[in-house]
Amino acid sequence: MFSAITRTVPSRVLRLAHTRAYSQPPQPPTPPPPSGPSNLPSLDFSPQSEQQTGAKSSKDSLSSVELRRRRLGRLSAVVLALGFGINTIYLGREWEEEELKARKLTLETAVDTRWGRTKERFVDIFDYFNKPAWPELLPPPPPPPHSKPYTLLISIDDLLVTSTWDRQHGWRTAKRPGVDYFLAYISQFYEVVVFTTQNFYTAAPILDKLDRYNFYITHRLYREATRSINGKIVKDLSYLNRPLNTVILLDTNAEHIATHPENAIIIPKWNGDPNDKGLIAMIPFLESIGIYKPQDVRPILAAYHGKDIPIEYAKKEAEAKAAHVEKWNQSHPQGAGVSGFSSLVGIGKPKPQIPPTYLEQKRREAQEQYAEEVKYIREHKDYLEGLLKKEQEIIAKEVPATLWDAVNQITGEPPKKKPAADDAEERKTQP
Repeated sequence: MFSAITRTVPSRVLRLAHTRAYSQPPQPPTPPPPSGPSNLPSLDFSPQSEQQTGAKSSKDSLSSVELRRRRLGRLSAVVLALGFGINTIYLGREWEEEELKARKLTLETAVDTRWGRTKERFVDIFDYFNKPAWPELLPPPPPPPHSKPYTLLISIDDLLVTSTWDRQHGWRTAKRPGVDYFLAYISQFYEVVVFTTQNFYTAAPILDKLDRYNFYITHRLYREATRSINGKIVKDLSYLNRPLNTVILLDTNAEHIATHPENAIIIPKWNGDPNDKGLIAMIPFLESIGIYKPQDVRPILAAYHGKDIPIEYAKKEAEAKAAHVEKWNQSHPQGAGVSGFSSLVGIGKPKPQIPPTYLEQKRREAQEQYAEEVKYIREHKDYLEGLLKKEQEIIAKEVPATLWDAVNQITGEPPKKKPAADDAEERKTQP
């Protein structure tokens, strides 16, 4: 009995203590006692009262460097505005003789107001890269009788040649039927100049094959000789250095002749037809201008504007031939000579033949001259090929071999001579 009581009391005491522990609210943990001053940094700070030191605040003031920078900026703006005003006044000055010559103008045709002169010169500053590379595209013509009275500008694309591409052969260039005869024959009357929008490296190989010995094409003008107007390529004839009353331009694109349509003839593009005769058909019309030598070609071109020139000119030439025959018959009646049976048996004089017209006579002379040139080239082909080979060798020697040689050519320094040993070695290697 005593043992049961002694076991019961402790259990009751434990249950009572456990109940009190859960019934009382939890107490916060007691902070550990300070262990002395700490050297660790703290983010806590305590506000301090602002004290007046007597120094001037720099919030609304600028440093000396900033003040100097502002003064310099204002001075630059003033100088720039002053320079712009002076330059504007200077741009409105009177035209100078050299300036009018470069612009192909005279005092009568140039703008005579100050604002107009200022505007012309101001636009010219920004138009530098839209103009041809040279103010005069062609050198002065040789003196007579070595010069030709007229200049014929000819395009390449779809006029003399055409280019096609396929997956089997790639790019191929074909010559228009009659192009060799056209260039050789028409060069007797005109200073032939090929004026193309292609670059030198694409057009030069084509021209070298069209005129292998440089007999017919007098000058070559490439892309850098054209002008850009509103993003379009234009052949501006005012830079040509030739009187415009003696210039004819053959082209297939109307955009290329925007500045001088009165000097141009637009020919339909050649699409590669091997039976095409469009280029040969233009010879009689161009030939007649070279034979009759009009003072101004532009009224003649205006009379044929919008027409099929080969057909219309053939009609005009037939009419002139008929008028020539009629005039001759009127001056030589039928009874003037003996004809028919009497002429067959040798009685009397034969009936005189109608003489050729002036055009037919000059045409026959030009055709004979063309035949002689073709014969000369055929008989002296080996000699001409030798001259061409020597010229190519000279050009190849002038090409710089190194970058330093190229710099010397630009600066105008003479090329260095090769040592004698190198020349001897080079001669040994040559066949």
